[in-house]
Amino acid sequence: MINPTIMFQVKSMWDKFTANHPKLPAFFRAAAQLSMDEGTVIEVKITKSNGQSLAANVKLTAEDMELFDKIKEMYPI
Repeated sequence: MINPTIMFQVKSMWDKFTANHPKLPAFFRAAAQLSMDEGTVIEVKITKSNGQSLAANVKLTAEDMELFDKIKEMYPI
């Protein structure tokens, strides 16, 4: 079971995070507006302050697109 107190704490922290980094939610909104299709590649890269980096990517399948469609139904833009 989800602890409601922790949910409120996370919500408050998320609100502060998005206020401090407004480009990230804007990026996610813009990405959600794209008409992604099967074969679209999503890449994530992390670069630490010392220059060390880690990257990964996934090529979307038809099954992935079904998942994204369901998520969009749950959280319409």
